[in-house]
Amino acid sequence: MTEQEARIAVDKAGKKLLAEGLVARTWGNVSIRINDNEMIITPSGRPYEELGPEDMVKVNYRTHAFEGHVKPSSEYKLHTEIYKTRKEANAVIHTHQMNASTVATARREIPPILDDQAQLLGPSVRVAPYALPNTKKIVKATVQALRGRNAALMANHGAVCIGPNIEEAFVACQVLEKAAKAFIEAEFLGGAKSINKFEAWLMHKYYLMKYSKQAKKNT
Repeated sequence: MTEQEARIAVDKAGKKLLAEGLVARTWGNVSIRINDNEMIITPSGRPYEELGPEDMVKVNYRTHAFEGHVKPSSEYKLHTEIYKTRKEANAVIHTHQMNASTVATARREIPPILDDQAQLLGPSVRVAPYALPNTKKIVKATVQALRGRNAALMANHGAVCIGPNIEEAFVACQVLEKAAKAFIEAEFLGGAKSINKFEAWLMHKYYLMKYSKQAKKNT
């Protein structure tokens, strides 16, 4: 993806998150990796509906240097660390979506309760311990919670989802919200019953291998 294509895609993703109620006002952030050193990310403190592709910020995720006078999202360090540690991730979305945030507030790990959740997100959705926003501690905790997963909750904060492209990362956000809602509502029926963890792990691995092969066919 070229820089301009990434700017347009990040802008569209932010507006789509807003339209679907996965973020509000200036909360949350979106980024896309464009090469081995740089990413395009949403700016700090700007409402999504007022942004355009030209407002997105190019950041070197190895040095943290950025171009222009517009500052990147205050949580850009989380994005940079994900790109440095997850080679397969080319898009990162951080949200404050309602149901996922509710589970994050309860600090409850979401077990594999839905097939699509297990396939796309992994054998569970862990909760990163609480840490102050924009600190090394929250970055480290969230990256650790993401290991082997495509989504993680951030205690008393929100959620983060990743994907090999922006479309997959966005779907991960949607699936996470669906799983969180099912998990919350199942509590009123005696609690959610989990899929066998090994079977959930197999589904996730199969999904990753199948997607990888399909991606190669499409290039």
